[in-house]
Amino acid sequence: MTRNFLFSIGEYYHCYSRGTEKRRIFLSKKDYERFVALLFVCNSTKTIHLSDCHKKSFLEIFNMEREDNIVEIGAYCLMPNHFHLLLREKQEGGISLFMQKLITAYTMYFNKKYERTGALFESSFKAEHSNKDRYLKYLFSYIHLNPIKIIDSRWKEGGIKNSKRTGEFLDKYEYSSYLDYLENNRPQSIIINKKAFPNYFANKKVFKEEMSDWLNYNNVKV
Repeated sequence: MTRNFLFSIGEYYHCYSRGTEKRRIFLSKKDYERFVALLFVCNSTKTIHLSDCHKKSFLEIFNMEREDNIVEIGAYCLMPNHFHLLLREKQEGGISLFMQKLITAYTMYFNKKYERTGALFESSFKAEHSNKDRYLKYLFSYIHLNPIKIIDSRWKEGGIKNSKRTGEFLDKYEYSSYLDYLENNRPQSIIINKKAFPNYFANKKVFKEEMSDWLNYNNVKV
């Protein structure tokens, strides 16, 4: 994909990619966990042999030694056929290198596991420059509320039909950083670096209220 901007150090970007021909890229819990682990493993200047990961459990991977991060991750979400990341360019070429490592490593894993060949994702990854504060803050809600489409594909058009069910679903969805902003104590919390992003959410209560405001936006009668 040709972009009309260059990644700049200190700037924020919404990066995403989906499976070629809209195919599912996560077929099992292990697939989701492998991608989440790669978000940690690939974000390093140190060359890490992926074969080393095979010897460790999902949770043990987050204790692996790394060198400096090449990007800062503020939010992420995995969906059945695509993923979203909110990234900050930390060093020159960091985002491009990170995305290349991430997509290549997961494609190799997926193709070997499911005995297939060829590209898994559509062309190169897509990216949008988040250069407005209002838009950057909105992206935290957009990314973290994406999983609702799994249980209600038209919630944005028609509003939330069952707030309790939706809230319970988000609170149990493991494959995003939503639970990390709720301050759940889990090893994969190390993936994100909140300090590298504006402090929009002073605590989990503020974060939850922001999510709730967006969830109920279409339910407000004018």
